[in-house]
Amino acid sequence: MHTHARYIHALGPAVLTRFYDPAVRLLIREEAFRSQLVSHMQLAPGQRVLDVGCGTGTLAVLAQQRHPGVEVHAVDGDDKVLAIAREKAARAGAGVRFERAMAWELPYPDGTFDRVVSTLMFHHLAADDKRRAAEEILRVLRPGGALLLADFGSPRAAPGRAVVRALRWFERLAHRHDDLVHRFDDNLADRLPAVLTGAGFSGAAEIDRFGTAVISIAMVRGHKRNDAPEA
Repeated sequence: MHTHARYIHALGPAVLTRFYDPAVRLLIREEAFRSQLVSHMQLAPGQRVLDVGCGTGTLAVLAQQRHPGVEVHAVDGDDKVLAIAREKAARAGAGVRFERAMAWELPYPDGTFDRVVSTLMFHHLAADDKRRAAEEILRVLRPGGALLLADFGSPRAAPGRAVVRALRWFERLAHRHDDLVHRFDDNLADRLPAVLTGAGFSGAAEIDRFGTAVISIAMVRGHKRNDAPEA
C-alpha cells in the first residue's frame, strides 16, 4: 500500500534526529512515561509484541528488559533512527528485532502479534494514513490481541492551549493550509479512539492520560475481535 504523504522524521527535519532522545527527556518525564506504557501493555511470557514507529528504541528495549520471555519486534521508517535504536539495544543486551517499514506496510503475516504499541507517531500521519496504519496494525494482530496507542491529546492546561493557538496563528499568518499542523487535528479533538473504531478495532477507548510540561499524552487501547467459536 502506497501513500503520497510527506515523511516526517522524529523531530521534523532529519538533521534534528540526533537530538530526539535529549528532547524527550527534557519535555517528558520519560522514565515514568515509558514504565506506565509497559504496564498498560499487559505482557505475558511467550507473547509477541510489535512497536510501530519505534524511534530510537527506548520503549522496545525497556519492554524486552522488563519481560525477557516476550519476543519484541520494532519498526520505523527512518534508517538513521533505527541505527540509534540498534546501538541502544546492543548496549542493553536486549534482543529486539528491528526492521525498516512504514506503519501502513508492515512486513509480517496476518495475526503475528499479541500486542502492538505505538508511541508519539500517529500525529506524524495525515488522516488517511492514520486509518491505513490502524488497519494494517489490526491485520497483524492475532484475534483477541490489543493495540496500545499513546499520542498527544487535547490540551487541558494553559501551556498546551497556548501552543495550539500559536500553531493556528502561524498557519493563518502564512495564509496556507499547513499540512504539519493539520496532522494534529485528530489528536487535539481526542478522535484517536474513533480512528481505531473506524479501522475495525473493538472497544477503542482512552484508558489513561500522562501529563507533560506542555501537552498531555492520551493512551488509547483497542482490541481485535476474537470471533472464534467457544470450545
